[in-house]
Amino acid sequence: MKKTIITVVGKDTIGIIAKVSTYLADNQINVEDISQTIIQGYFNMMMIVDTSRSSIPFGEMARDLEAIGEEIGLKIRCQHEDIFTRMHRI
Repeated sequence: MKKTIITVVGKDTIGIIAKVSTYLADNQINVEDISQTIIQGYFNMMMIVDTSRSSIPFGEMARDLEAIGEEIGLKIRCQHEDIFTRMHRI
């Protein structure tokens, strides 16, 4: 199983989850866990996804999601699970 961490941050707007989830579903990427909050109009979401069934390369997925974020005024980042874990280890 190839896991990726996707983070989405920015001003809340209509359709954020729909746009990201539609892209993932269209590319056979399964959402395994999701957490989202809105604090004083700012949206924050973290997803753990399984990319093992997807034929799209990681770099292309990351660029596509970044472009979706730019369209709606958000910052979307993707990291391989192992890199994310190492960066956030105490």
